[in-house]
Amino acid sequence: MSFTGFPVAALDFYDDLEMDNTKTFWTEHKQVYEQAVRAPMAALLTALEPEFGPAKIFRPHRDVRFAKDKTPYKTHQGAFVPTGPSTGRYVELAAPGVRVGAGFYEAAADRLGRIRTAIEEDRRGRQLERLLADLVASGWTVGGDKLKTTPRGYDADHPRIDLLRHKSLTVGRSYGFEPVIHSAELVDRIRADWRAVTPLLDWLDANG
Repeated sequence: MSFTGFPVAALDFYDDLEMDNTKTFWTEHKQVYEQAVRAPMAALLTALEPEFGPAKIFRPHRDVRFAKDKTPYKTHQGAFVPTGPSTGRYVELAAPGVRVGAGFYEAAADRLGRIRTAIEEDRRGRQLERLLADLVASGWTVGGDKLKTTPRGYDADHPRIDLLRHKSLTVGRSYGFEPVIHSAELVDRIRADWRAVTPLLDWLDANG
């Protein structure tokens, strides 16, 4: 199957799932999920694989064992292409459309410590600042989980204290409902954006 875009039915599926996140709804609409969501996502990733490598398509079921929210299904379909431990490229389909991202989404304590050491250091820290500034200037947004306080061992007045607070560090951009998400041209759009984040991923993988 070649990728021809996500059908409108994929967005409608997640609109409806947000309203009725139950096993009954899922069972009745599983074929819509398989045909309108999962199959096109797999085809998209197959088209991108020669350049970026194989992707993991996440399961639609939520792990609710320790969650207060017991709704059984995710209201989006995500996929991840790793470049290193917890680092890589991301694509997601949901009711609001399609978005892409990249960065490190979680890190073991030792790896996070190495990244913070690099951020603290003047040369490498400024390099990361420039990489992020370039991405923001071209339409990306910076995200990730952050500490509310100063990480232990660091100066609250450090010029990059905001970056040092990150427990994960990502960039993302949304295509929303742009017509491109319903066409084969989405492959080229994502390919260009995933190429644009390569310097950031290289920095994270080299310093983590």
